[in-house]
Amino acid sequence: MKGGIFLIQDNGQLVEMTGQTYDSEDLLQELLAKYPSLLAGDQIDGAAPRRWLLISREAPLPSEEDGVGRWSVDHLFLDQDAIPTLVEVKRSSDTRIRREVVGQMLDYAANAVVYWPVEAIHAQFEANCEVRGLDPEQVLNEFLGDKSNPEEFWQKAKTNLQAGRVRLVFVADEIPAELRRVVEFLNGQMDPAEVLAVEIKQYVGKGLKTLVPRLIGQTAEAQQKKSGASGEGRQWDETSFFKELEAKPGAEDAEVARRILEWANNKTDEIWWGKGRRSGSFFPLLNHKGTLHWLISVWTYGSLEVQFQVMKTRPPFDNDSKRLELLRRLNEIPGITIPTDAITRRPKIPLSSLRNATSLSQFLETLDWVLQEIKAS
Repeated sequence: MKGGIFLIQDNGQLVEMTGQTYDSEDLLQELLAKYPSLLAGDQIDGAAPRRWLLISREAPLPSEEDGVGRWSVDHLFLDQDAIPTLVEVKRSSDTRIRREVVGQMLDYAANAVVYWPVEAIHAQFEANCEVRGLDPEQVLNEFLGDKSNPEEFWQKAKTNLQAGRVRLVFVADEIPAELRRVVEFLNGQMDPAEVLAVEIKQYVGKGLKTLVPRLIGQTAEAQQKKSGASGEGRQWDETSFFKELEAKPGAEDAEVARRILEWANNKTDEIWWGKGRRSGSFFPLLNHKGTLHWLISVWTYGSLEVQFQVMKTRPPFDNDSKRLELLRRLNEIPGITIPTDAITRRPKIPLSSLRNATSLSQFLETLDWVLQEIKAS
């Protein structure tokens, strides 16, 4: 590792410290677990520096509903907004850091948002604290500070996972150019997920050691795409949502969205307003027997999404035949054509296809059927 830094001690002596690779990947992992601030939370968000709650090292991640851990994530953290942060550590000498680790991390993210229940994450946190001889309740309360509300924190983590609001972080002593380009590309394209890399260089000299983290991947272009002009996220609400919708797609689409929101306020338990930096959204949620059901989401760019990707993890729509029945009912509405293979994804429906009063009524009746099926399960 090239380069060096210079340290002036209290006695005026200049100490030259030279770059040195880590003796092992495990050593770098241990340093991250012990000193989470090495993840450069102040560089990730200068206005509200990220703080990290370590959930577990080698956190098991399943690839199917109620499955055992197929993979192990090097570190799982939650930040103060309960955003799951998956960290994969590699030394620059490991050739897998150039390509293989990217596919590995995307596997983690794709399965985490579908098959990683927050209850399992909570249990991993408690088990990790017990192994370290710590009181989980005390650790969490100290992390949350004056705004301590553990129940709300874990619920927020669940909501973030289900919305795909996760952060993927590659960590190495040196980030190769190939990985840097991939990270910058993915971070510019993925929203609300965030993809970053942190380079943590080690410098040693005269018995001293210095660690210098540097954030990679948060380009100006990516920040602008994710945040509009402000560079920061925003909390959407009914007023800001409809102002944006009326300004762009127009009043007709806004009226469709208002009818859907009116239906949701009367028929579901909660409206979750999104925090998208570019686009606003709302999600009608139904809480049935302690399970939160996601049905659809409506967006300020003039579309709604059917939440098949989440529905497939909860009864009764974990049964393919039930989702196919929902698909059939939706495709009977004039102007809606959703392919069969979309029952594992989040297919879009233009709000404009529901401007006709009959079509909109048929769509809302279909949502009524969804609720009836959930409540009967």
